[in-house]
Amino acid sequence: MNKAIRKKDFRTHVVDSVTLSLVQFKTEWNGACQIVSMIYDDLAKAYKGTANFFTVDVEEETHLGKEYGINEIPTILFFKSGKVIDHATGLIPKNVLISKIENALSASKN
Repeated sequence: MNKAIRKKDFRTHVVDSVTLSLVQFKTEWNGACQIVSMIYDDLAKAYKGTANFFTVDVEEETHLGKEYGINEIPTILFFKSGKVIDHATGLIPKNVLISKIENALSASKN
């Protein structure tokens, strides 16, 4: 399951984590964000225990959006060991996200 994360917890749960972490930057009112959120929720369940899934509402956490250069929503950043290793922006099909997750998990095994 994915959970909302705030600036005060971001470093501990995302940046300092060695586990693959996906962070969806979104707003509640944006239609594309709502569509991607349904896919994101499904993937969070499917990859539970393998990857962490978080959401950031860029209207509430504007500083996080600015810090990571979020100019378009939805944007999903893939973090591993403190680094952004991949990203996806806009209406992202589920199969594309699955491929990106699998690639990130495979890369982390090497």
